[in-house]
Amino acid sequence: MTRSQPRRARGTVGHAYSALNLRLVLAGFGLVTMVIFAVLAFAADLVWLGVLCVVFAVVAVVDLVIIQRRRAARRREEPGARHSLFE
Repeated sequence: MTRSQPRRARGTVGHAYSALNLRLVLAGFGLVTMVIFAVLAFAADLVWLGVLCVVFAVVAVVDLVIIQRRRAARRREEPGARHSLFE
C-alpha cells in the first residue's frame, strides 16, 4: 500500500490523488499572501482581520508540512523519478 496519499483514495502511485507540486506552490503563495495581509491589517489597527490572516497562515504552514511528507513518501516509492508541477 502506498503511504504518499490518504487511505481509500482513488489515485494510485502511477496516477496521483492530487498534484502535490501544485499544492506546494499554492500553499506557499497562500502563506506569503496571508503574512503580508496580516502585517498590513495589524498596521491598520484591524486586529480581528490580522488574527484571521494569521490563522490562515498557520493553516498554510500545516498544509506545507503535510505536502512535504507526502512528497517524501512518493520520492521513497519512486526513487529518481521527476514530477512536473501538475503531477
